[in-house]
Amino acid sequence: MRETRVAYEVVTPLSFEQAAARCREELAKRGFGVLTEIDIQAKLAEKLGVAREPYLILGACHPPSAHRSLEAVPEVGVLLPCNVTVSREGGQTVVRAMNPNAALQMFDNAELATTAAEVGRSLVEVVEAVERG
Repeated sequence: MRETRVAYEVVTPLSFEQAAARCREELAKRGFGVLTEIDIQAKLAEKLGVAREPYLILGACHPPSAHRSLEAVPEVGVLLPCNVTVSREGGQTVVRAMNPNAALQMFDNAELATTAAEVGRSLVEVVEAVERG
């Protein structure tokens, strides 16, 4: 697993479809629900006539963490849900999960920092499970 400034990232041997299904599975195991699914490939083709490799955004929510975060700092809602992406890049399947630690540190709030660390650990588990196939 590689950690970027904003995400946890892995390349998996799974196909795009398998990785997307595995992400949904692994998120559910950890108490996340997928609130939204955005098929970027289809949207860009529809709106711009652009052809690109598959790219899916899963808007994942962990309700207890979202509740704690919103109670601590209501404006944090603009950064929810935690996005997980599955894409094909250069012939490989790539999975990325938002790094909540990076996103929420701007608030300088102890409650958010604790919640971000907990959610971050869960998202790392998700991408690592998908990496293993």
